[in-house]
Amino acid sequence: MSPLTHHEILAVVAPFARRGRRVDLAASDRMARHIAFAPVEHPPDPSGRPALHETLLLEDVPERGWRLTRRLQVGDVGDGLQAVLHAEGADPGELLARIDAVDPARQVLPGDGWLIATSHRIDAVPTAARAPDGEPVAGGMLVVLRGAARIGPLLLALKVPAVSGISAEISIGPIVPDDPIELPDDLLAVLGWGWARLDPTSAGWTSTVGLRGRGAQRLHDAESRLRQAAEHVARTLAEPPRRFHERHLLARWRVTARRAVPLAASVGLVAAAAAVPSLGLAADSPIRMLIFNAPPLLLGLFFCLREMPRIELPPLPRPPPAGAWRDIPTRAPQPDRPVPGALDAGA
Repeated sequence: MSPLTHHEILAVVAPFARRGRRVDLAASDRMARHIAFAPVEHPPDPSGRPALHETLLLEDVPERGWRLTRRLQVGDVGDGLQAVLHAEGADPGELLARIDAVDPARQVLPGDGWLIATSHRIDAVPTAARAPDGEPVAGGMLVVLRGAARIGPLLLALKVPAVSGISAEISIGPIVPDDPIELPDDLLAVLGWGWARLDPTSAGWTSTVGLRGRGAQRLHDAESRLRQAAEHVARTLAEPPRRFHERHLLARWRVTARRAVPLAASVGLVAAAAAVPSLGLAADSPIRMLIFNAPPLLLGLFFCLREMPRIELPPLPRPPPAGAWRDIPTRAPQPDRPVPGALDAGA
């Protein structure tokens, strides 16, 4: 692949220059055929959104045309929280129009004790032969890829799989390494049926959440789930640990009951199989055949589920330790209220 010539750069960046975008030759790489543009600083928004540092990079991708990537860095450069948006196509001018059609406020959302940065991809407009995979924007379809939320001492990330019907992956970890903060394993599960328990890892915790629908509905559901989780965790950290137990006591018992279902089903199958001889069923009885063939049938059902059920004896809900997390002076505790714009977590 030959390096970009001066004339090629002038031809490619013409539509960018008309929109006031200046080439940053020092940051560009002619050998790699990458063109960088001068950063743009967005001042803080009256809604509470912090200042944003925007960079734009145009890359020549072999056999795929051009890729234009916009990065919105929140706060100081290098702090890790950023919103990325990229598009691919043959015409750099059209790619710039698609990128500019997505307002930065769509990708960076401030809240009470939390800040969300969401990354997206803009695909070409789908043909009539296949269903759209995202929300229509100028000349393309907006598809959500992942999002991150800074919540007090924690960073919560959500990764959206490319295949519909697969749960989104969630990871939670302290921003400062070795932070002794402790979280209950049902922290997110109390939000509803689609939310899974937290599993501890060396870096924090992981979980999953189901997404419903396809296309624009799935995009909005992923963004809404991320916001719902951010508001829930921020409110939890802003209050004493015992308050979490008091507020979600009924939901915690529902989570315990859900977690006990696989164990109860297994015990029921064993008990039914042991009771077959005393039932006096004929050898060719359908009930007898159903009981003896239930295990492989259930195993096949388990593989059809989004997540493999766990056979466990769930612990009973108990208040978290008094020092599980420190109070975050971001806001005062407020009365219960619905999460604005959030979809029903039980779907």
